[in-house]
Amino acid sequence: MKRIVILGAGNVATHLFEAFAKTPETEVVQVYNHRKAALDYFRYRVDTTCNLKALKSADFYLIAIKDDRVEALIKRLSPATAIVAHTSGSVPLQNSAQHNGVFYPLQTFSKHIALDFSKVPLCIEADTTENEQQLMALGKTISQHVYPISTSQRKSLHLAAVFACNFTNHLYAIAEHICAEQQIPFDTLHALIEETAHKAQKNSPAKNQTGPAKRHDQQTIDAHLEQLTSAELKEIYKLLTQSIQNKHGQNI
Repeated sequence: MKRIVILGAGNVATHLFEAFAKTPETEVVQVYNHRKAALDYFRYRVDTTCNLKALKSADFYLIAIKDDRVEALIKRLSPATAIVAHTSGSVPLQNSAQHNGVFYPLQTFSKHIALDFSKVPLCIEADTTENEQQLMALGKTISQHVYPISTSQRKSLHLAAVFACNFTNHLYAIAEHICAEQQIPFDTLHALIEETAHKAQKNSPAKNQTGPAKRHDQQTIDAHLEQLTSAELKEIYKLLTQSIQNKHGQNI
């Protein structure tokens, strides 16, 4: 059984803990966080600590904290044989520990929303072939989709994920706001959202593009811009319209 210490108590750390808790091949022996209050969720299920000097011995130390703190935290760890792997999509593979790795789950996580971790892609990188093999094996205990991904690939993948997830979700929020202004239930858009996501997984999204920008329906575009009272939303609409038309060969 592989022993794991998770450093962090946020969304990613919580889902990793739950995933590893379900497999008999691993044991999370401790969860660390610099803030004691953040450990309440784990307190009665596993040993917790706020003291790096009190970390338990383990085979893997998985770091799931804010990106800008990853490098500094790794430098404070000094396990002799364990693999120290961060879970960030944008932080490069580090070299401060004796055994370094990346264990990046490509998914959007919310702490209190359950998900099937077996479907979450895991992107693995390490400083040696042996360490990579160990991280790949660890990943396969919780996911059916485990891939060796280099730092440069992961940086591009993370950028793509921001467009596919974070920016898209922000556009959902804008759509929700527009509906709310007219007292329209947002769930009237649910079927459209689901079909768009479904089609994006079946075909190239570029081939699926529809709408007034693709059709060069200037009358509708102008009407939409007239409806928007926010200068910021007008600019977003114009930029996205221009981008779609550039992609498909014509400008406004």
